[in-house]
Amino acid sequence: MRPLTPAQADDIRQALLTAERRSGLRFALFIGEPADGRRHFAERLHAALGEEAADAVLVFVDHNGRGLEIVTGENARRRLTDAACRLAAMSMATAFGAGDLVGGLLYGIADLGEHAAARR
Repeated sequence: MRPLTPAQADDIRQALLTAERRSGLRFALFIGEPADGRRHFAERLHAALGEEAADAVLVFVDHNGRGLEIVTGENARRRLTDAACRLAAMSMATAFGAGDLVGGLLYGIADLGEHAAARR
């Protein structure tokens, strides 16, 4: 995987901030390889958010392993259903499969933020 350009990283940061402002939840993204099983690793990353974890949504992308995990905290889960997360994940995976990592992330983060805001 090629590293993100500064402009791409800025676009993703802006998408995360927009999702946070609209929904009132904390959004985090990690792109990399898991140290152990993908889901377990994503859950550990989410827990590392500390006091914010209950209101947080973590998107973990294992680009080389072609995997994606979305982890929601206890409070975030009330506003982001499994179905909403699955839809966002499917959209992201489709874009990733077409070679558009950044576009998939931008769309997926916005979609998660919109779903959460609608149930605010």
